[in-house]
Amino acid sequence: MRARLALVTSAAVAVVALGVLAAAYVVIRYELVRQLDLQLKQQASLIAAQQSRESPTTGTLYGECAWLAAPACAQVVRADPTAHPAGLVLPVTGATRRVAAGTLGEYYSDITLDGRAMRMFTTPVKDGRALQVAVRSDTVDKGVRQAGLLLGAVGGGGVLLAAGLGYFASRTSLRPVTRLTATAERIAATRDPAHRIELPPYEARRQDEITSLATSFNTMLGELEEAVAAQRRLVADASHELRTPLTALRTNAELLARAERLTPAQRERASGALGRQLREVTGLVNDLIELARDEEPQQLVERVRLDLLAERCVGEARGHWPNTPFVAELTEATVSGVPARLARLLSNLLDNAAKFSPPGAMVEVRLDRTADGLDLTVRDHGPGISTEDLPYVFDRFYRSRQARALPGSGLGLAMGRQIARAHGAELTAEQAAGGGARFRLRFPPE
Repeated sequence: MRARLALVTSAAVAVVALGVLAAAYVVIRYELVRQLDLQLKQQASLIAAQQSRESPTTGTLYGECAWLAAPACAQVVRADPTAHPAGLVLPVTGATRRVAAGTLGEYYSDITLDGRAMRMFTTPVKDGRALQVAVRSDTVDKGVRQAGLLLGAVGGGGVLLAAGLGYFASRTSLRPVTRLTATAERIAATRDPAHRIELPPYEARRQDEITSLATSFNTMLGELEEAVAAQRRLVADASHELRTPLTALRTNAELLARAERLTPAQRERASGALGRQLREVTGLVNDLIELARDEEPQQLVERVRLDLLAERCVGEARGHWPNTPFVAELTEATVSGVPARLARLLSNLLDNAAKFSPPGAMVEVRLDRTADGLDLTVRDHGPGISTEDLPYVFDRFYRSRQARALPGSGLGLAMGRQIARAHGAELTAEQAAGGGARFRLRFPPE
């Protein structure tokens, strides 16, 4: 890419430079020839004026123009083709006769006389005659050749300079791309996304496409590093959380393997504990699988009556938590989403509110339509969320001091926020006025 960019840049500059030099050559040649033509015309005017004062003649007036010391050759020719004065030095053509006859205007022509290049001017004079004046054009031709050689040398130097500047420009412009390539190779070799493209301050201040590419690549690496770190934390947390129930499962399984040594009551307790622990592990694994999802399958998205779905989830929560009264005030509303996933989100919020509510304390569910969209709130009247715990309530496996003695894996709220974001909504937690916690699920307007 660097070679192609240098080649294209050099070619563009070279074409422009050569075009300018070619135009300069044409202008110089034109000006030199024009100056020679003006000289010829002035001499012809002087000779014509002299002829008008003297008696009209024909034939050669000046004939030594083959030498540079002689200013010009001049002769007068009649229109009559039968009149051929002796000693004419300049060529006479049919065009010359027509000028003498007045049927053709004055003109310039290039001729060769005695092997020397000359410029000739033919103009009509009175009494049916034509005046021809010629001078040597060697000096003009030599000047044009010298100018061409000089401009050619300048053009060659310009092409070489353009090539050097093009290579320098491509090397400077693509330096961030080179760093990007090196960074990508280091990441591929070390599998460590912590590397970044280091831009010098003078490059970082530039707002061009290459710098933007390097900045975007660094941003992508930051997101990748965060995703890898989150994955590692998830694996580490899952391993830590699974260790305890798996140990308990193994212990109870070993007890039941020696069932003949246990009393019926002991066997029943061990069997019940084994069933509970199996359900706990199964729920934890299912929650981890749900958290591994990044987005909802589009083929399952449909229009969902959020108020009816919330009413059904509240009814199920009343069955799970008979000692907790649930009160729902729901406005009719429809959103796009996956019904099963939205139901899981609402069930997690309701179970969390009931778990932290004292016996008999009310859990309030509201669905309102606002200028910012739809707001679904779940509020409990429990101890609330402490200021130190509030930033972490949606982290995986995070459990406050009050929650460590309660059942659960610490994944419900993390899963709820993930489901909300997959549906374009935002789930937040806050302290409720008068005590308790309020979770707010906000859907943007459609």
